[in-house]
Amino acid sequence: MTQEVYQRAVELLEAEISDELVALEPNQGACFGFNSVAKDVWRKLERPRSFEELRSELVAEYEVSDEQCTRELRELLEEMSRAKLIERAAA
Repeated sequence: MTQEVYQRAVELLEAEISDELVALEPNQGACFGFNSVAKDVWRKLERPRSFEELRSELVAEYEVSDEQCTRELRELLEEMSRAKLIERAAA
């Protein structure tokens, strides 16, 4: 069974404001805002990671159940994928 791996698809110009991240994708001219958890996921994706790796790290770092983390991480990764910020590849 292949495992999905997520990786960054673009390089962003980034600025941290408080615990959030504001980022600009210069080719599209698109601006993105990341809350603290989304910023943490983006930082983790500096190297390709599987969904399971990301989920395990987030569950260890935040007070969140496996079920809630799974649901919210899937939503975040789908949103990032639709925005063409990340891409999926088979491991």
